[in-house]
Amino acid sequence: MIDLLSMTYPWTKTLHVISVVAWMAGLFYLPRLFVYHAEKGSVGSELDELFQTMERRLLRAIMAPAMIATWLFGLALAITPGVVDWAAIWPWTKLAAIIGMTWFHMWCSARRKEFAAGTNTRTGRSYRIANEVPTLLLIVIVISVIARPF
Repeated sequence: MIDLLSMTYPWTKTLHVISVVAWMAGLFYLPRLFVYHAEKGSVGSELDELFQTMERRLLRAIMAPAMIATWLFGLALAITPGVVDWAAIWPWTKLAAIIGMTWFHMWCSARRKEFAAGTNTRTGRSYRIANEVPTLLLIVIVISVIARPF
């Protein structure tokens, strides 16, 4: 198994990066859709239905598979010998940020369900603020992995 992980490392890393990019694209876009939905999509309107379709498809067809792939390829990288120094602090800060990113994904999923039920109470402004969360977490992840200051 260890030999297989080492041999496939470049492909695992490639697929991990592709998955992360797809997941991040969704995490940046879905809260932006929520901003417009909260501001322009009155419950039951044609625009409301359009936003619901866009949000559902983005979450189910792109974000969820990308999140799962990111986790799977990331875990494969984490157990590949020589890739992660678990005695360092950087893998732990990255892991904390990834858990935060996963929580944010689940938070967005819950908000989508509120829009679908017609029970959203949040404003466009609150979604604009929430839209900054994945950016901050991405900064922590990239600094942890590339610069490794800890």
